[in-house]
Amino acid sequence: MIRKTLLFSFLILTCWGSFAQNGDYPIQPVAFTQVHFKDNFWLPKMQVNANVTIPYTLNQCKITGRIDNFRKAAKQIPADKSTSFTFDDTDLYKVIEGASYSLQTQKNPQLELYLDSLITIIGAAQEPDGYLYTFRTMPIQTPHEWMGSKRWEKEEDLSHELYNSGHLFESAVAHYQATGKKNLLNIAIKNADLLVKTFGWGKEERFPGHQIVETGLTKLYRVTGKKAYLDLAKFFLDLRGKEGHLNQEYSQSHKKVVDQHTAVGHAVRATYMYTSMADVAALTGDKQYLSAIDDIWHDVVDKKIYITGGIGATGNGEAFGDDYDLPNMSAYAETCAAIANVYWNHRMFLLHGDAQYIDVLERTLYNGLLSGISLSGDKFFYPNPLASYGQHQRRAWWDCACCVSNMTRFLPSVPGYTYAQNQQNIYVNLFVGGTATIQLPNTAVTLTQETAYPWQGKNDITVQPNKTSTFALHVRMPGWAMGKPLSGDLYKDETPINNIPILVNGKPFAYTLQKGYAVIKRVWEKGDKVSFTLPMDVRKVLAKDEVKADKSKFALQRGPLVYCLEGHDNTNASVMSLVLDKNAEVKATFQPNLLNGVMTLQAQGFATERQLNSEQLIKTNQPIQAIPYYAWANRGATEMTVWIPYEETAARPKPAPTIASKSKVSGSVSNQLMLKALNDQFEVQNSNDKSANYLHWWPKKNTTEYLQYDFDQSYTVSSSSIYWLDDSPWGGCRIPLSYKVYYKKDGAWLPVTVTQQSPIAKDQFNALQFEPVTTTGLKIEIQLPTDNAAGVLEWVVK
Repeated sequence: MIRKTLLFSFLILTCWGSFAQNGDYPIQPVAFTQVHFKDNFWLPKMQVNANVTIPYTLNQCKITGRIDNFRKAAKQIPADKSTSFTFDDTDLYKVIEGASYSLQTQKNPQLELYLDSLITIIGAAQEPDGYLYTFRTMPIQTPHEWMGSKRWEKEEDLSHELYNSGHLFESAVAHYQATGKKNLLNIAIKNADLLVKTFGWGKEERFPGHQIVETGLTKLYRVTGKKAYLDLAKFFLDLRGKEGHLNQEYSQSHKKVVDQHTAVGHAVRATYMYTSMADVAALTGDKQYLSAIDDIWHDVVDKKIYITGGIGATGNGEAFGDDYDLPNMSAYAETCAAIANVYWNHRMFLLHGDAQYIDVLERTLYNGLLSGISLSGDKFFYPNPLASYGQHQRRAWWDCACCVSNMTRFLPSVPGYTYAQNQQNIYVNLFVGGTATIQLPNTAVTLTQETAYPWQGKNDITVQPNKTSTFALHVRMPGWAMGKPLSGDLYKDETPINNIPILVNGKPFAYTLQKGYAVIKRVWEKGDKVSFTLPMDVRKVLAKDEVKADKSKFALQRGPLVYCLEGHDNTNASVMSLVLDKNAEVKATFQPNLLNGVMTLQAQGFATERQLNSEQLIKTNQPIQAIPYYAWANRGATEMTVWIPYEETAARPKPAPTIASKSKVSGSVSNQLMLKALNDQFEVQNSNDKSANYLHWWPKKNTTEYLQYDFDQSYTVSSSSIYWLDDSPWGGCRIPLSYKVYYKKDGAWLPVTVTQQSPIAKDQFNALQFEPVTTTGLKIEIQLPTDNAAGVLEWVVK
């Protein structure tokens, strides 16, 4: 079986190469099947994915009914109900894709047999003409409201029929490449043939509301050579923005794709589309596509990307925000968007051969993407914020599980981003210990990397050509090592830049620098060794002045890793209150027993704290420790921040104690993190300020709810002020219809005697004055709106 798989992998590479000659990317990736990691960073994570995450997500697909959706569509079991979302089929496809990749790293005959059984179930759910969409095919009494009364009717909005097909195609190609089996590929081809028959100019003219089918079709085209699949992918792209369709920025359908030059709307949909535009541009030579995605790329990298590589700043529509609007605590930066960002930047590199795209890819990979999964492999992030008061916790599952299954399929494919080739040129893009076999026109070459990256910068690359040959090795000189965190000026690093020497067989080599690559062209013999050391000094990265959220702050970076402060590692767990001088010395220490072994950063800073009735801050010197951002939230909820103030005006001093902050909080919600929001003394900006923690009763409507403070002692109080959550138009919370305040006396709750009350309104504290009472607690009863929930951002007592 192993020999069969290796032979098939060679055939796939040969197929890719033959297409490249007839029109494809000028640079071709070295397939993941030809790259084998043997390092202490990525290989353990891939093993956790194989041993924990894939079995876990397959089981979740079983217990949540996703597999049963297919069995119901096949009429194997009664169709009593479906799962929640019309795209739930894709979770199974994505896990099969990830499992297929993982079989290359870790052989598992039992898993392979289980995948075959799942593929049989999927095939049984497919209709005779190739249609495969369990939500319509299962004979359910109450069909899902998103899918419309007939095929494709709501495709441009919510049905996700084509989205499902796209992930089916990607999964089928991965399974075929990994195993050589056609059982899933045949199902995908049958479905794709139906799409070709159904859609096109003069036929069904609809585009996918959520892009991905275009990428799936180009992958099928590469495997089958059937040009109709490529033509259909281009049709779906070219249809966007035409009159008579659902044209909106949310799904990037507001303009023709060639007329789009800025990144807007849902970040995952957008980057999936830009990825497919790159594919179609490479395969067809469409220069208008290239011009559009080049402009969009600069728009993102110059104005809309986080230092972690995360994209999609706002939860409102899971979308790109305005230029330079990069809030940290409310950053959405969805895991799926990070994965899509890697896909897109990899394609941009294959088009242009420029290291700036791999710089974005690597930054995303090691930070905003890797943060999406726990070290244990069974807890996940959907959004990836850059600051937290402790309200963000990894979860075991979501009803909308796209990020979980996406991470499952992505991790085993990381080896495929390490190397690339073009004629007599080999590109070394990522620095990971292991071996790769690369077929050049005149010889096969085996590369062996030996490195402890990302903890250390030293790297030895042994070159083993099958025969003495002339070719060029292009070794990426990372932007972070050259004083350029990213292309453009969104982020800057003022660390002095030094040239990075490269040795060949122990002697200095006078390389040329081209598009961010050190080019080493020579006659290579077996056993030649290339050696270099990337600088691993700690860098303090600054954001452009226009990024208001990062004013007077810096982010720590060492190598490709962005760091953060977490409450677990610092004496003052309120890390938002910490200040670190811009010129402070920062040392690196590897801690093998912390977070599976990480390089930590240490410095001396100070904590800030407010005091009652005084503007002067209390400052306390203390050591500060930072950990890699990807590893945060693995030890329970606590504060975290990536951006560290170097001026005390940018810090959030620990609040002075108040009656409310010292109270025990309870109410008609059980979530303790939400209850903590009431007295955290966060300075609210407006009623839709979700940059910190908040409390809500969604999805309840038209009910009476309560909140309660039990004081630490008896106080005389006469004032209550409350700031309501109102997240219209996107959210489900509005200001309440009414509220009443009670005080505790002799074990009973009595209404206060109101002397003055402001109207119930949003975007301000609603104050209520009452006759003074001496009590050990206050309670507030809230009448929710008839058609909405309500929520609270802060509750102050005086």
